[in-house]
Amino acid sequence: MLPWLEPGTPAFPPTGWALDEPNGLLAAGGELTADWLMAAYPQGIFPWFNEGEPILWWSPSPRCVLYPDQFHLSKSLRKRIRQLKYEIRVDTSFREVMQACAAPRATQDGTWISPAFIQAYSQLAKRGVAHSVELWVDDELVGGLYGLALGKLFFGESMFSKTPDASKICLYHLAEMLRKADYAVIDCQVYNPHLHSLGATEIERSTFNQLLVGCQQAATEDVWKQKDWSL
Repeated sequence: MLPWLEPGTPAFPPTGWALDEPNGLLAAGGELTADWLMAAYPQGIFPWFNEGEPILWWSPSPRCVLYPDQFHLSKSLRKRIRQLKYEIRVDTSFREVMQACAAPRATQDGTWISPAFIQAYSQLAKRGVAHSVELWVDDELVGGLYGLALGKLFFGESMFSKTPDASKICLYHLAEMLRKADYAVIDCQVYNPHLHSLGATEIERSTFNQLLVGCQQAATEDVWKQKDWSL
């Protein structure tokens, strides 16, 4: 049976209990709050559910990750970066990035990024744990991504583009800045062909858990306070 978590103090089962089908489903219930998220992510657990459903917690295996030094910069993306006049900003419009990620898309029927998600992750942004990487053109927010930084690991959550390749450019800048800051890995959670085309790969849960322990114990340069993210 799927463990049901009661509200109150977060207490997750071991990630080895996660189901094979659906891959990684670990538990249901609990609370979608900043405190619960701060208990979940260090264990490699994240929430993912549609509005109106119970809160569902996941720890898939294999896990999709992107090593910062393995980002694949294609010729077409390199050309786009040269041609587009843009500015990269960090943490200036976190809630707006989440809202843009939650907006309807032609390839999707709906979104899992509900107002409750935006509220909980915005609280983490106020704590300096969640961050947004933003692409601005003519002072307009046209692309971005957000996630959590814990130790030397960045947990990527979602990204959006209002102009071609905007989210890819944000991910490129993120990977480069994290590489320079000696981050170990960007967690992408679940494999898809788009992420694979950018250099993401899959590792077993046990390998990811080892990364979690090593990354969170290591101190890192606070890359998020840097003003200049140009490369």
